[in-house]
Amino acid sequence: MKVADLMTRDVHTCTIHDSLNGAARIMWDHDCGCAPVVDAHGKLVGIVTDRDISMAAYTQGVPLDAIRVERVMSARVISCGRGDELETAHQLMRTHEIHRIPVVDTRGRPIGILSLSDVINHWHGDRAAEQAVEIAATFSAIRRRRERTAAAHAASNGDTPNGDAGSSQVSAKPPSKRKRTRASKPSADLS
Repeated sequence: MKVADLMTRDVHTCTIHDSLNGAARIMWDHDCGCAPVVDAHGKLVGIVTDRDISMAAYTQGVPLDAIRVERVMSARVISCGRGDELETAHQLMRTHEIHRIPVVDTRGRPIGILSLSDVINHWHGDRAAEQAVEIAATFSAIRRRRERTAAAHAASNGDTPNGDAGSSQVSAKPPSKRKRTRASKPSADLS
């Protein structure tokens, strides 16, 4: 099965100059959790998520209209092409611990988004069990990243390994933004 068979084609983008308020409006109006960020030529240059927006609102203490997308977006993005195999997209999600991948054309312009939700919504027929195993493996990889991030955050706040807080203060400094790598032409050998 190809990425084009499952991707969401109705993709809504923003630019680096847009405010986070504008990006949040796109996500609200179109019921999506991220917006690809494009340059003046429509080429993918980043991605901003609902989590990026909420963390910026929490850590920066200014209205979302005052924060440009460029300040919080992930500038290095994993992407795939519409003709890529679904297995390739799963491997990219696992390797880079993400659950959404922009789909780009040959010029690097977003033409869709593939999410694990898209994959789950299309389970069917004889391959349903195989698809369930693939999705479970991908979720497991993403979960490992979140566990590492939570452990690192707890350690930086002085929490003990059993989860008891050593300090009740919340850090005002945002965590460093994890960079994502762009892979518009993934390697065929992803084993």
